[in-house]
Amino acid sequence: MLLALARSRRVVFVGGKGGVGKTSVSAALALARARDGARVLLVSTDPAHSLGHIWDARLGDEPVRVLTHGDGCVDAVELDPHATIEAHFATVAGTMTAMLPERLHPAARQHLEQAKTAPGSHESAVLERIATLIESHLDSHDLIVVDTAPSGHTLRLLALPEQLTSWTESLLASRDRSERFAAAARSLVGRGDEPAPADAQLRRTLIARRDRFALLRGLVTDPARTAFVVVGIAERLPVAESVEVVRQLGELGIDPAAVVVNRRSPADAGALLAARREQEERHLQRLREATAGIPLTQIPLLPVDLAGSEALAMLADHLA
Repeated sequence: MLLALARSRRVVFVGGKGGVGKTSVSAALALARARDGARVLLVSTDPAHSLGHIWDARLGDEPVRVLTHGDGCVDAVELDPHATIEAHFATVAGTMTAMLPERLHPAARQHLEQAKTAPGSHESAVLERIATLIESHLDSHDLIVVDTAPSGHTLRLLALPEQLTSWTESLLASRDRSERFAAAARSLVGRGDEPAPADAQLRRTLIARRDRFALLRGLVTDPARTAFVVVGIAERLPVAESVEVVRQLGELGIDPAAVVVNRRSPADAGALLAARREQEERHLQRLREATAGIPLTQIPLLPVDLAGSEALAMLADHLA
């Protein structure tokens, strides 16, 4: 079922509580599509950095080919939070210094250094990097799978595109007013009405940023192109968190396309696991009631460590 879902979408976000197997499901889904002959970009925003361990590869901020299967492939990216924030604030610094007189540059740089540790700074930086990756790889890849950080971080991330689009629109409106006044001043002194190169470059930067966030917001809320998959396990707290994630996604205008219950205990492998299976069924009943109408996929507890393409292929078979 999940594979059929991925075949019909351009972007799949995989989220849920930490430790329930989001990264494994993301990697297996990417592998399954690559076996179809698709070109897949797999992006991890989880600071735990487990994606590289799963593929037994050294990953970084730029795509690395981790699998080739006929015409299909998987290119993987593991976002480095520190590098992402530094790159993000370097871009912001360039924008601010272009807007401000030189005498204010030291104060602006000091403000930005303090802002790096402010609440929301990490999410904003990661979101811009995700938006850039999606924008630059939609044409070169058939599917982009985003393995997200634990639920709270992901939900804050998904709420940002609309806010940042509006904020950038406000900056553009301010720049338009400033440029009109500057053009009037230049005409009075006979210097023509062409904006200064720095102003023109700043406007291009702001427009590109606005369009990037608008693209991401449009994708996230378009169920024909994007799917959000909630991963959990059949235990009390993960089920409660899965239910809450589904509710909050609905408030953001995002309809989850599927719920995955990972690591289901077998019912025919001894009394202990049979008893656990019965307990899981009680938790699953609550999940089914709370997510009625959303397809639910169950993945059994597998006998291997989910690392390497062979183990991931085993999980990929269950996703189909």
